[in-house]
Amino acid sequence: MKSIKMKFILWIVACCLLLGIGAAYWVRGDSMEDKAEDIIVAYNGFGGTFKNTLVKSAIADFDTPDPSVVFKDGYYYMTVMKSGAIMVLKSRTIDFVQAQRKAVWQSPAGTMYSSNLWAPEIQLIQGNWYIYFAADDGDNANHRMYALAADTDDPLGSYTFKGQIADETNKWAIDGLAMEHDGKLYFVWSGWEGDESISQNTYIAPMSDPLTISGPRVLLGEPTLEWEQAGGPINEGQAILKKDGRVFIVYSGAGSWTPYYSLGMLALEPGADPLVAANWRKSEQPLLKMDEEAGVYGPGHNSFVASPDGSEDWIVYHATTRMTDGWNNRKARAQKVTWQEDGTPHFGAPLSLDTAIRVPAGSGVMLAEHADRSGEWLTFEDVPSGIDADAPLLIHYRNASGAVQTVDIKVNGGATKVVELTATKGERTGYAYVTAMLNKGVNAISLRSGESDVEIEAIEVVRFEAENAQAGGGSESKVNFRASGWGVMEMNGADASATFANVNVPISGTYALRFSVSNPSGKGVAFNVLANGGQAEILSAASTEPDEFVTLDIALRLNAGSNDIVLGEADGRLIVDYFDLIGVS
Repeated sequence: MKSIKMKFILWIVACCLLLGIGAAYWVRGDSMEDKAEDIIVAYNGFGGTFKNTLVKSAIADFDTPDPSVVFKDGYYYMTVMKSGAIMVLKSRTIDFVQAQRKAVWQSPAGTMYSSNLWAPEIQLIQGNWYIYFAADDGDNANHRMYALAADTDDPLGSYTFKGQIADETNKWAIDGLAMEHDGKLYFVWSGWEGDESISQNTYIAPMSDPLTISGPRVLLGEPTLEWEQAGGPINEGQAILKKDGRVFIVYSGAGSWTPYYSLGMLALEPGADPLVAANWRKSEQPLLKMDEEAGVYGPGHNSFVASPDGSEDWIVYHATTRMTDGWNNRKARAQKVTWQEDGTPHFGAPLSLDTAIRVPAGSGVMLAEHADRSGEWLTFEDVPSGIDADAPLLIHYRNASGAVQTVDIKVNGGATKVVELTATKGERTGYAYVTAMLNKGVNAISLRSGESDVEIEAIEVVRFEAENAQAGGGSESKVNFRASGWGVMEMNGADASATFANVNVPISGTYALRFSVSNPSGKGVAFNVLANGGQAEILSAASTEPDEFVTLDIALRLNAGSNDIVLGEADGRLIVDYFDLIGVS
């Protein structure tokens, strides 16, 4: 492990400053050469878990069919239809729980594209943002593909309508998107062969630019398999997946209003011309389909997105929770794609809504390269918080000066707080924990160091939401309007448990954890907290008012890398909002 950056953290608790940000914790990035190598790991974010569905909210909920998701410069972007308008969502995390939302375009009345807008597809192509969508004039037979082009480099900014995207046949077309491959551009869509709805097929055509089809369409696939014909022979919702030079078109088969809606795949032969239909191989069986045991019906119309660090591929798709939902209750979900030895993707079974899913690699790490720099100040915008509360910041830095230096921190332009950064050696990264008061909504966190030898690499808000933990026994995740995230974990009875998996730390040590809990039982409640199956520590929560949350601190020994923290054996009803990692010794 000598090739891995070596990182060391020593926790020193400092007294509360009078500058209004909160209690601070300082850590030292000293050499680890005299330490055992097995206590150091390559650190890639604090981790944690999330749960489907995406775009959950304790305040308002809406369907998110046909999710199209892109990750760029620290943010996930998703397009959905909402009240007849194309909406773009922007989120620091794949769950889109605290996403910003903006309707970016509304179709005008009285046009061939005024009605039945379907499946907006957001794409970053050749450095510019585009949204492709299908629409008609109220008559489904007139559905065609259209495009918007962003006026700026902000996906939440304004867009200009660029007209229809059509090949020379100008036949019925939906679910189109651009595909870049080997320096060339193509358009892929679902369409009819003629003027009647006999079947929906997969077509491809060359493009001269993101707005222009420049050659004849080629029929790549028809819905000839039995599973593609429930509700009518249909191939639609095409999505592009690429890996190690391979190209795959993943499509949805069967009627989207049926529980049998599933995902199929066309695989391009390595190095082959995508405009030759014979170069594509079709999978006989669906890659993702209904799972009654998991309570997932009609999984389909997906997109693919990389993890924040680029090391993983994720599928985002919609599904419903009942056999009879039809087009209602279609909500976006996400899970990790794995890769088989033959180079093809494996999606596995769709995950139930109560499954805690490890977040994509690199989640939560807000890189300095994506922050705004103004003079000496480095500002991280759009840092979300579901409540007004102290939050734990973890600063990633390098200090090559050989001495202790300081960094100034401001939140939302408020009072300045000074934090010490101990020296680091070579290319090693140091870490500093500090608590900061965040407002409900989005926040701006600014840092400044007057020393040229000090470099801020990233920051994180190290909070683990309890509703995203794995519930066991008498525990249940519930929506809560006063919670930090979308809800809480309610624990009832001694067999109730909550497992926080994928709790990542860069070094072994004794960490300070701060739990936010509510105890409306009318009496004190004691519960156990243990890490990695070790010795249980006991916390006691005094009685509180309903939805009144108080904080409880505990010290736990954690291993470098991933840890599991389990709450359990409560002797009364306990409601857990979250826990924070606030320091290490």
